[in-house]
Amino acid sequence: MKKNKKTIHRPFFQMGILAVAVAMIAYGTLRGEVMTVFHKATNICLECIGLG
Repeated sequence: MKKNKKTIHRPFFQMGILAVAVAMIAYGTLRGEVMTVFHKATNICLECIGLG
């Protein structure tokens, strides 16, 4: 069975995207942005249900 070029390159593309995502999450964590994200998420949730 002949393999298509898309099927050959797809795993490499997916692994590249995964590596970039992990790197960005690690960078944000090292910068201390975790609490900022949690505060924003809490504010959005409270505003959504009408308590904020």
